[in-house]
Amino acid sequence: MKVAIVMGSKSDYPKLEEGINFLEKYGVEVVVRILSAHRTPKELVSFIESIDGEVDVIIAAAGKAAHLPGVIAASTLIPVVGLPIKSSTMDGMDSLLSMVQMPKGIPVATVTIDSGLNAALMAMQIMSIKYPKLKEDLKTYRQEMAQKVLDDDKSIHQEL
Repeated sequence: MKVAIVMGSKSDYPKLEEGINFLEKYGVEVVVRILSAHRTPKELVSFIESIDGEVDVIIAAAGKAAHLPGVIAASTLIPVVGLPIKSSTMDGMDSLLSMVQMPKGIPVATVTIDSGLNAALMAMQIMSIKYPKLKEDLKTYRQEMAQKVLDDDKSIHQEL
């Protein structure tokens, strides 16, 4: 069980940290790289080629023009989860649209702007097809989320 996380710049890391911790909590090995589709294209393609057969899913985080997930998706058949990063222009909508408007034949699964946790969850859901343990972990996680809502519901009634 292995996920590669590629970000366009170091400033994207804080948006990925919660997802990285989540993956590691469930025993998923994580490889983290900072590579740019525009500034280090040769190194990016070399890295993508080097992980073929070793990595189950790639999470690609990028802001602004956000070409990174699309370039990665065009270079591999490994599933790519795009994580749009909020930038100073357009509040991340530019990044989101760059990822979801991929041309026919080169899909990028895209999650909520700045949600490293959702990217990790999508990666785990994809991997759960191959790894039954992850499917059970996700079931437990969802049960815990539901229980928290029910506990909050109960506590609000006690406060009122």
